[in-house]
Amino acid sequence: MTELALVALASLFAGCVDAIVGGGGLILVPALFGMYPGAPPATLLGTNKGSGIWGTAWASWQFSRRVQMAWSAMLPAAAAAFAGSFTGAWALTLASPELLRKALPFVLLAVLAYTLARKDLGREHAPKLTGRAQVLVACTIGAGIGFYDGFFGPGTGSFFVFLFVRLLGFDFLNASASAKLLNTATNAAALLLLASRGHVWWHVAAVLAVANVAGSLIGTRLALRHGAGFVRAAFILVVTALIAKTGWDAFLR
Repeated sequence: MTELALVALASLFAGCVDAIVGGGGLILVPALFGMYPGAPPATLLGTNKGSGIWGTAWASWQFSRRVQMAWSAMLPAAAAAFAGSFTGAWALTLASPELLRKALPFVLLAVLAYTLARKDLGREHAPKLTGRAQVLVACTIGAGIGFYDGFFGPGTGSFFVFLFVRLLGFDFLNASASAKLLNTATNAAALLLLASRGHVWWHVAAVLAVANVAGSLIGTRLALRHGAGFVRAAFILVVTALIAKTGWDAFLR
């Protein structure tokens, strides 16, 4: 019971962070592995998806009520993200992500350096594309990052946010809102695959889901209240933490 209370607290914090800019897995996944060291990794990851998807979906709905979403582009992009994530999860059964694991810290470092160098990046919402061009780019982002999420995963939400800011011209608040929709789709695909193979502790996931939604509500309100500048600062902090975590896992663990 103590273990469940502690991971529920971690899920609350993860939901808050994830709602703002993504990266909740940095908190909840280590907590699950720490509290249940004897459990199969796939089961812990499935339980994480089974709880986290509710917080992400809740954040997506909350953002959609306050932020003008580009639905004509984001709904097809979410479908592409779902397909990409499912394909990535299938590819994981055929190949090892070891090379990607070692490359990831350097990719994230480049993202961080670019964001810090461009101090105006993502502060103003000025979409660069419209119509079919926006749909095409959004779907390409969805499919590509969706595949990455299914195949490996760390930093998926942050990659969505960065690419929406950089390629579509969104500010960080609108990018985060759109990222939640696509991240919900990628989580659903991974959860579908893991659940079909019995890799979800539903009794644990249900408790964590309630805590995750509560955290998501807090995080969404913070993001909406403080705007793009706040989300940009949170993005920088999360990416910095991701660099440290993925670098440790790849080279020092």
